[in-house]
Amino acid sequence: RSGGGAAGWEDGAVSPALPEGQVPPEDGGLPATVREGAENRGFGVYLHVPFCTVRCGYCDFNTYTATELGGGASQASFADTALREVALAGEVMRRAALPERPVATVFVGGGTPTVLPARDLVRMLEAIRSTWGLAPGAEVTTEANPDSVTPESLAELAAGGFTRVSFGMQSAVGHVLRTLDRTHDPARIPEVVAWARAAGLEVSLDLIYGTPGESLEDWRSSLEAALATGVDHVSAYALVVEEGTRMAAQVRRGELPMPDGDDEAAKYELADELLGTAGLHWYEVSNWARTPAQACRHNLAYWRGDDWWGVGPGAHSHVGGVRWWNVKHPRAYAARLEAGLSPAAGREELSEEDRRLERVLLGVRLAEGLPLSELSLTGRSAVAGLLADGLVDGRAAVRREDPRIVLTRRGRLLADTVVRALTD
Repeated sequence: RSGGGAAGWEDGAVSPALPEGQVPPEDGGLPATVREGAENRGFGVYLHVPFCTVRCGYCDFNTYTATELGGGASQASFADTALREVALAGEVMRRAALPERPVATVFVGGGTPTVLPARDLVRMLEAIRSTWGLAPGAEVTTEANPDSVTPESLAELAAGGFTRVSFGMQSAVGHVLRTLDRTHDPARIPEVVAWARAAGLEVSLDLIYGTPGESLEDWRSSLEAALATGVDHVSAYALVVEEGTRMAAQVRRGELPMPDGDDEAAKYELADELLGTAGLHWYEVSNWARTPAQACRHNLAYWRGDDWWGVGPGAHSHVGGVRWWNVKHPRAYAARLEAGLSPAAGREELSEEDRRLERVLLGVRLAEGLPLSELSLTGRSAVAGLLADGLVDGRAAVRREDPRIVLTRRGRLLADTVVRALTD
């Protein structure tokens, strides 16, 4: 994984295993219901580049090294294949008679998007612009590994319309990076941040805590190294050992210990303390920004339930309560598009109850909070207990104007517990 993003909801919404669902139409057509309220929803594009030079032992995202791909798919042809899906997406949305909405955010994730030439990333962005247009001030982000960029490639991205780069720093400590199978030199981080800023790009650094063998002081060193670069956005995610990964096998064989929940909680608290002291404030459980303008608007669009089209193998899309996901393997993805077919593998139409549950699940994670009006009677009855347990901010929950569920720091550590209490 090159940059930040939790599987399923952040950055790419690319799941490690495709869910079951309805068989989608071969032309990708959408039902008329997607038009309801579309004018009140933003529209973004996620573009999944599924290539990495090395597969990290903890990663279960839909990524491939060159030796894993075989024939029928290649990095060299990927941009042309993705352009076919962009064209298909434009046609599908026109047939659905959706209102014209320029793209407010673009996020290129992976994988490591910057293993592709910068000109290919710019070509894909240009196709998005020519299909839908970009909104004034649109946010356009790419993930990157610190060892996959140069001053020249970053300048080319900025000149081509990119506004932001998200570097997968993960740690500043050598033995932690080695456990994660990361290949970059931690000393390179301030260098690539400086290059990106010189090109005019905003910069985010993405960190992982809880790696086996990482001490609290190791984690403090990583946070301090990230802050020393002066970046205005940091994402920090607890390591999850996912089934099917090399790290899971190492844990199973006793070569590595499982991450410890209490250790990860202490590291989250340290992150929130150091980042807050440095002027970066949490706006989502795992994300901190110096100002609201420097928050990742693309991820906020996911959490607020906007529409997005996910381009690429395994990418997920959501338009007006219809969610679908593409076939995972780049060969199958390319073959379907070359045959003039939608690459979608399955889809689901969310019921109003599904959508309400998701609004709670995602809205609770935001610092802006979740309006109490979004809760069922069962959820509202649970609020008093959450207040008593110190999981929810009392002032926000009981104010007369627009009462909301806003997590305390303790509540952020137990966000899943809060969601369970607030839902049926």
